[in-house]
Amino acid sequence: MDIYPAIDLINGKVVRLYRGDYARVTDYDRSCEDTARAFKAQGASHIHVVDLDGAKLGRAVNSAAVKSIINATDAFVEVGGGIRTEEQIDSYLSVGANRVILGTVAVKDFDFVGRMAKKYGEKIAVGVDALGGKVAVGGWREVTETDAEEFCRRLYSIGIDNVICTDIEKDGALGGTNIEFYKRLLLINGLKITASGGITTLDEIEQLKSLGIHAAILGKAIYENRLSLKRAVYIAEGA
Repeated sequence: MDIYPAIDLINGKVVRLYRGDYARVTDYDRSCEDTARAFKAQGASHIHVVDLDGAKLGRAVNSAAVKSIINATDAFVEVGGGIRTEEQIDSYLSVGANRVILGTVAVKDFDFVGRMAKKYGEKIAVGVDALGGKVAVGGWREVTETDAEEFCRRLYSIGIDNVICTDIEKDGALGGTNIEFYKRLLLINGLKITASGGITTLDEIEQLKSLGIHAAILGKAIYENRLSLKRAVYIAEGA
């Protein structure tokens, strides 16, 4: 199982939200480049980057900061937040992003996502953010009537192999992740699930790995020193 420490960006700054609430932001007062280097020094070979301004506004806002993160290390970098067009996909891939994550556009324009999956293959992932089992879009501010689990099945049927699934209620709350949610998603045979939201303990890393989860995203727990990134990588990616 791969570990992705997360770098969330607002105005170029490294932040974390509490349950996706833009009014409850913690600014960690460190450069995004230094954060990426610190993650790499602790053994992380993958980094998850989200342009939170972009997610809210529907366009790339922190692209310069994203590029600086990509250039700071040789880690595998996936980036999401406000990516709604093929031009923006190409823009991130051209500066060295290894994978781009589509979110809102996957709900709003499902056919577009199918075309992008066919054209770019493994370089496209979809973020499925769930609140009460329903998909939330627009920086998590709009909750749709789309069932998250069924949506994941539809995505796999059109060629999306990688899905990043977040339980918004758990995200940034340091209260543990939704293991049962991921157990249900794993019934979609062949879909690579990345677990995101609330992972706080090494026991959860072990549980997710034993279930067969493809990857896990770590956020606030490592920023608040509740979880050792180095140890998490060792458990997840080690023998």
